[in-house]
Amino acid sequence: MKKLSAVILNIIPILLMIGLIPLVADDYALTLIYIAIITISLTIKRTPNDFVMLILGFFTMLIAEYLFVSTGVEIFLRNTLLGLMPLWLPFLWAYGFIAIKRSIEILTNN
Repeated sequence: MKKLSAVILNIIPILLMIGLIPLVADDYALTLIYIAIITISLTIKRTPNDFVMLILGFFTMLIAEYLFVSTGVEIFLRNTLLGLMPLWLPFLWAYGFIAIKRSIEILTNN
């Protein structure tokens, strides 16, 4: 039960970020809010390689989303980044990578 609680605590920032999408129409403001949430989350708790995962998640998903949009697999109505996707999307994915890494660490530690 303790592991489940720890995993849930790690995904709260992601749920908050997703919940803000329909509430904040300005992609630039939402991106700044996401940066603030990520900064606060990493200030509260930072584990080894969090920054590496943040950068890896940002660029990996930026490239993946670019490929998805350019091939027509995905279409976004909000396209403030490269005219293809929302500016905030790579930041959401980047923090998602951190949450996944932390959850795996929690679940695999005895």
